[in-house]
Amino acid sequence: MAHSKHVPQLGDIQETLLIPLYGRAVETGKRHGMLSDPRAVEMVDAIDYDFSRFDGARSLVGANLRTLLFDGWVSDFLARHPSGTVVEIGTGLNTRFERLDNGTVHWFDLDLPDSIALRRNFFEDTNRRRMIAASVTDPAWTEEVLASPGPYFLVAEAVLIYLEEPQVRSVFDLVAEQLPGARLALETAAGHLIDSQDRHDVLGDMAARMRWRCDDPAGVESWRTDVRLEESCTFVHLPAALHLRLPLPYRLLLAVLGRVKRRDMESFRFNLFRCGG
Repeated sequence: MAHSKHVPQLGDIQETLLIPLYGRAVETGKRHGMLSDPRAVEMVDAIDYDFSRFDGARSLVGANLRTLLFDGWVSDFLARHPSGTVVEIGTGLNTRFERLDNGTVHWFDLDLPDSIALRRNFFEDTNRRRMIAASVTDPAWTEEVLASPGPYFLVAEAVLIYLEEPQVRSVFDLVAEQLPGARLALETAAGHLIDSQDRHDVLGDMAARMRWRCDDPAGVESWRTDVRLEESCTFVHLPAALHLRLPLPYRLLLAVLGRVKRRDMESFRFNLFRCGG
C-alpha cells in the first residue's frame, strides 16, 4: 500500500527551504553533478508540492554552490575540532550532517516549529544530533547548545537575509554574548539585489522577500567591537579548492556569468564571522 505524501504546512519564509532541497535533488540526478544527495531525492518524492515551479531556475545552481561552500567551512572546523558543536540555523531539510558527520561531532538542527514538524517526518534525534524548534532570535536555543561541548560553528544558510537589520543585529549580539568565540557563516545581499528581487527567477514567484540590505559585510564589524569578518567571497571568486572540484561546465558557466552579470554575482556574498571572545 502506497504511503500518502507529506503536505508541507509552512510560513512564507519557511517555504523557501524547498528551493535548496529541490536543487540538491535535481543535481543528484545529473550524470556529472556538483554534489550527490540521495536523501534529497527521497524527500522530494515524499512531499506533496509543485517543485516544477523551480525547474530551469539558475538559482538552483547558486543554492548548490552555497551549500558546498558552507560544507567546506564546516569541514575545516571539524578538521580542527572533531568533537565540537555545529548548529544548523534555519536547517529546513538540509542534509549537511549526513555529508559531514565524522562520528564525534555534536550537532543541532534549529528552525521554526513548522519547519521542524516537517523535518521530523524524515529525521530523528540521536545522542549527538538534536532538533530545536525555535526562532534564531529566541535566546533560549543557546542554553541547549551551551550544554554541548565547544567550540561552536553556526551555519545560517539562506536565513538572515530574510530578517530586518535590527533582528540580524540581535542575532549577532546573542551569539557574541552567549557563545563567545563561535564562528557564524551566512550570506549577505547588496541593496540593489533586494530592490530587484521581484524579478528573481525563484523568489519573484514566492511570498517571501529578502529584507536585510548589506552592501559591505565588513560593515557588520562596526556593530560590535568583538565581531570580526574572517572570510568573504562571491560566486565570481570562490575558494580555489571549491572552484577546482566543480565540473567543467559549471566553471565555464561561472566565468560567463562573471562577465555578463558581474554586478549581481559580486553583490551576493558568503561570509564567515567570529563573534565574541
